[in-house]
Amino acid sequence: MPVTLSDFEASAHATLAADVFAYLEGGAEGELSLRQNRASFGRIGVLPRLLADCAGGHTRTTILGQPAAHPIMVAPMAFQRLFHTEGETATALAAAAQEAVMVVSCQTSTAPEDIATIPGRRWFQLYMQADHDSTMTLVNRAVDCGAEALVVTLDAPINGLRDREVAAGFALPDGVRPVMLDLLPQPPRPQLQDGQSVVFDGMMVFAPTWADLTRLIADSPVPVIIKGCLRAADARLFVDAGVAGIIVSNHGGRVLDTVPAPVTQLAAVVQAVGQDVPVYLDGGIRRGSDVFKALALGAEAVLVGRPVMHGLIVDGARGASQVLRRLRDELEVTMALCGCATVADITPDMITAFGGDPISESDS
Repeated sequence: MPVTLSDFEASAHATLAADVFAYLEGGAEGELSLRQNRASFGRIGVLPRLLADCAGGHTRTTILGQPAAHPIMVAPMAFQRLFHTEGETATALAAAAQEAVMVVSCQTSTAPEDIATIPGRRWFQLYMQADHDSTMTLVNRAVDCGAEALVVTLDAPINGLRDREVAAGFALPDGVRPVMLDLLPQPPRPQLQDGQSVVFDGMMVFAPTWADLTRLIADSPVPVIIKGCLRAADARLFVDAGVAGIIVSNHGGRVLDTVPAPVTQLAAVVQAVGQDVPVYLDGGIRRGSDVFKALALGAEAVLVGRPVMHGLIVDGARGASQVLRRLRDELEVTMALCGCATVADITPDMITAFGGDPISESDS
């Protein structure tokens, strides 16, 4: 029976078809960023505070101003029916069982109306569409299905080059599709002239702009959080534009290779935005101690992606629930052994350099 997240990962891989395995686990190009997302946590150590009174300790916190049992969220992941017949509904059950906020993917393979029948807090991931009306159609449907916030993903205006996935010949099977996009009009394909670029003059024509984001924030009935920020200067611009939160992420290393691991950029983004908006971390979380380190660097909460899918593959909703519970248990043990009775006690001085270059002052 799997116990750790690594156990669930190994068990999941033993059951997946090769092409689906490549889709789930693959990254962009040489997958250097994919590997660094995990490895970077190993270069951060924890520095316990001794003789602290931890009686009555807990992981309770707030996420986007609302009480939360713990700071562990379910990241948006597409096409979950690839991994289990119940797909996103099973993940929603797991999140509800563990009192975790779930971010539903814009490319959900289960109708949001079906997911909405399950109790629990949910946000909705949004890819802005080619026209504002289509974007708002998605927004309104998501809000009608209980979305408390929008997570606007900005780091993937076009698909990255996922070589492993292409080599494996991955294609969506019959019956698995992005159901939210079914009723949206397809934008016309640009007619390229000689000398024009397929990428710049074709694919990027419909990429969102600052004006699109500003309009969305003005029209959205719920708070807008952006996902994919790695630059402190961009983070400040997002705050000035009116976003309600920022997720530091590199899309799980799936879009652009050799971008830095999110945890290495987290402190700089937190410092840039100050107390204006909450900052979240997405990417590379595999242990409760990783959650602890992210909180010490200033994150309000973390998002966990592939490990939840590993649990889903192994044992459906129960497996995904066990993954989330294990992370919370490991976080509690790390907190107790470091002398932190509450999440508020996890301060920057609780971490240090470990097995690598020292962490700069801005990183600690």
